[in-house]
Amino acid sequence: MELTKEQFKADFERMLSDYFTMDVEKSDLTEQYVTLGKLIGSYAAKEWRNTNQRYLEKGEKQVYYFSMEFLLGRMLKSNLFNLGILDTVRAGLKEMGMDLEALEQVELDAGLGNGGLGRLAACFIDSMATHAIPGHGNGIRFKYGLFRQKFVNGYQVELPENWLRNGNVWETRRLNKAVNVRFYGNVRLEKDASGHFVPHYENEEIVLAVPYDTPVIGYGDNTVNTLRLWSAEMPLEDANTEYHAFIQQQSRIESISEVLYPDDSNYEGRLLRLKQEYFFVSAGIQSIIRTYKKRGLPMFNLAEKVAIHINDTHPALCVPELMRILMDEEGMDWEPAWDVTVKVLSYTNHTIMSEALESWPTDMMAQLLPRIYQIICEIDRRYAEDMARLYDWDMIERTRVISGGSVKMAHLAIIGSHSINGVAKLHTNILKEKVLRDFYHIFPSRFNNKTNGITHRRWLLLSNEPLRSFIDSKIGKEWATKPTDLKMLEPFRRDENVLRQLAEIKQINKQRLADYIRKRTGLAVWTDAIFDVQVKRFHAYKRQLLNLLHILSLYFKLKDDPGADIYPRVFIFGGKAAPSYTYAKEIIKLINAAADLINHDPAVRDMLKIVFIENYGVSLAERIIPAADVSEQISLASKEASGTSNMKFMLNGAVTLATLDGANVEIRDLVGEDNIILFGLTDQEVFQYYHDRSYHSYDYYKKNPVLHRVLDALIDGSIPGVQAEGRDIFDSLIKYGDEFFVLRDFEDYALAQKKVDMLYRDPLKWQEMALINIANAGVFSSDYTVLRYAAEIWNVNSKTRLF
Repeated sequence: MELTKEQFKADFERMLSDYFTMDVEKSDLTEQYVTLGKLIGSYAAKEWRNTNQRYLEKGEKQVYYFSMEFLLGRMLKSNLFNLGILDTVRAGLKEMGMDLEALEQVELDAGLGNGGLGRLAACFIDSMATHAIPGHGNGIRFKYGLFRQKFVNGYQVELPENWLRNGNVWETRRLNKAVNVRFYGNVRLEKDASGHFVPHYENEEIVLAVPYDTPVIGYGDNTVNTLRLWSAEMPLEDANTEYHAFIQQQSRIESISEVLYPDDSNYEGRLLRLKQEYFFVSAGIQSIIRTYKKRGLPMFNLAEKVAIHINDTHPALCVPELMRILMDEEGMDWEPAWDVTVKVLSYTNHTIMSEALESWPTDMMAQLLPRIYQIICEIDRRYAEDMARLYDWDMIERTRVISGGSVKMAHLAIIGSHSINGVAKLHTNILKEKVLRDFYHIFPSRFNNKTNGITHRRWLLLSNEPLRSFIDSKIGKEWATKPTDLKMLEPFRRDENVLRQLAEIKQINKQRLADYIRKRTGLAVWTDAIFDVQVKRFHAYKRQLLNLLHILSLYFKLKDDPGADIYPRVFIFGGKAAPSYTYAKEIIKLINAAADLINHDPAVRDMLKIVFIENYGVSLAERIIPAADVSEQISLASKEASGTSNMKFMLNGAVTLATLDGANVEIRDLVGEDNIILFGLTDQEVFQYYHDRSYHSYDYYKKNPVLHRVLDALIDGSIPGVQAEGRDIFDSLIKYGDEFFVLRDFEDYALAQKKVDMLYRDPLKWQEMALINIANAGVFSSDYTVLRYAAEIWNVNSKTRLF
């Protein structure tokens, strides 16, 4: 948008006066932040209206991206950047005595996600708006999100993350768009005069789903799409309920949209999760159908104007809910309703881990969602009947929706969608060959790959401004929307002046992070050391434990020989463990205990430091990633579907230390084996171990003296304060078989780390590797990913041609 500095200043002062009835000089940071947010919203409002009107007038097909998570991060700077007024506003604020970066710190990260799944969804809606794809997000407005992580004596403690305590300046509550969602009760089916079965509900519980809409502003474009998040509230007609009963019911209902991923270790927690999943699915689809009906088009043409995407299995109830609405409310027969449903829906699988492929007990589903369960039973019956003509009973049992007293959500999503995609080439191949092999045999044309992507505008242009300015000076600015233009950097790979400038930029970012670490933790770190970073959700398969065991081996080496030739390292961790995931929380405690030991040992000096920054999230990632020298992507091969942090680090010039897992394979193919440091088992070797059961972790403990000493340190008191945790972790590796092959990959990992040490000693070589990674990162932009979804799955228009 066009905006002068003088106009902005006048607008800001007027907005502050109108909203807070005060002058700039008397306002505090929060009032200034809210004023700026309101002003940005007013700037975007016209294009938001125009976008919706354009979609309506042109009758464009629209995409609705259903996701349990939308990990947005702070939106202030991003919205200014996408509107094209960041520099103008920064300068205007400075002239009024304000600092944009200080205002940005007032904004709390939206507590709407946990990791890669939510960040991917946020990237996708940003890229859709940027390329004028008619696409909107649909999810839950979690009041408290996941949790705020604190460390108390090294243990993770979960506290409420009340990110809405000061309101949310970006959202608009739309009570007039609210819908009712039904739970519990009894459902009777009776035929009407035309022979259709009509459901009659008795004793159901009604929840009011109220939408809060957030504008999704496209970069450098006139498109503003919508992220619609639903809040669970008491129905207005229940306001006359007796007081104490009202309070109890209100608390039960509002819990639906309070916490992301309630504890699923008990029945009540699992029931609440299922409530959440149906709540936002039903509310979202009701809203979509209501909008579609305003066009006056026949319902059997729905797929020509609407695409609904199921992001992981959480929204899999889209399948029976759309069927319910088409049959019960729109009067369609089963066959045409099913045909429409399959054409409208598409599904992304995000996991290879069997425990992440959701299933729900049939009795829970029948009690909570009686009509939905009836429809699922009929989907299952018809599927089995159809497949019986083609396949044996074992195949049908392995693939049907209801099996073993459970509803299989991935099976439901696959059977009810026209497209099933994996999120990296390796992941998709494993789905086809292993995890979903039977389904691939039945529906081969439905399967496809769409490798994940990241919003390069947030993860470089915004979070790493020194590098952005440097790249602009070398290749121009068009790479903001044409990220493969980064490839034009590659001819500079042997330009020593360019490589030294890259090193200087990295040092600026490392100093910025070091200052933050000192402020947050009191720990001083040496910025000439290698910043070796592993930041991600804590899970055993991601193998933060492997990283720690290697750190302990370096520590003992320095203790034995203080003059050992080890290049100084700062190992940086970040990430949360699920509240009920005891083993992951024990690893967090062990890392913190090792940090306390190593960081305070004068014999180690500045040679080795461990930093575990609590409450990892998007804003923290924006500080850490630009400063990283080494990107740890060390999951057991075959377990990580894709990864997106690997792409963010690559984009910012970190060198990837990795197994050939997820998208690491594609990074290797792009940069070549000389510019990535690989180690460990391949996916085929892992599957071979599974097949022949020949892995014996004790053999590695017995034969490798370095590993033997490190593991003994977990149980012999060498690391104070972890007697119980150390024993549990030791037993998991030795007594219980080392499920994720940590000991098998340890020696190879240590050799890879020695290679890091050697390469980093040659600054020009290291920066050449960094530059090659940056130059090849553009293909991982989510811009290209969503353009592929738009063209190959959703069949919707965009302003940009795909390559």
